[in-house]
Amino acid sequence: QVTLAESGGGLVQAGGSLRLSCAASGSTLSINTMGWYRQAPGKQRELVATINQAARTNYGDSVKGRFTISRDNAKNTAYLQMNSLKSEDTAVYYCYYNGGMLVSRVYWGQGTQVTVSS
Repeated sequence: QVTLAESGGGLVQAGGSLRLSCAASGSTLSINTMGWYRQAPGKQRELVATINQAARTNYGDSVKGRFTISRDNAKNTAYLQMNSLKSEDTAVYYCYYNGGMLVSRVYWGQGTQVTVSS
C-alpha cells in the first residue's frame, strides 16, 4: 500500500507559476515512476509529466517547455514546477505513482485543484 500526499495547488494568474509536491509513503519501491496527470471538467485525464528513479522524464505535449518535473529519491517525493501558466492548465492535478516491476502497481493521489485566471 502506497499513500500519496500532494500539495501546492491554488489560484494563479496567467503567466504565473505554481509548484506541486507529491510525497509517497508506505510500501514504496526503489524503482518507480512518479508524476502527475490532470483532468479538466468534461475532459479525459491526461498526462502532465512523469519521472522515474533514474530521472528520466516524460511530458505531455501541451506542457513541454513550461513545466519541469524533478524528484528526491531519498524523500520519495516528486515536484512539478509549473511556469508560464495558461488558463488551459486549469484542472485537478492527480499525483501518480507506479511501483511495479513485472506488474504495475499504480496509486493515485487525492488531487489538487489548479486554477489559472485569464
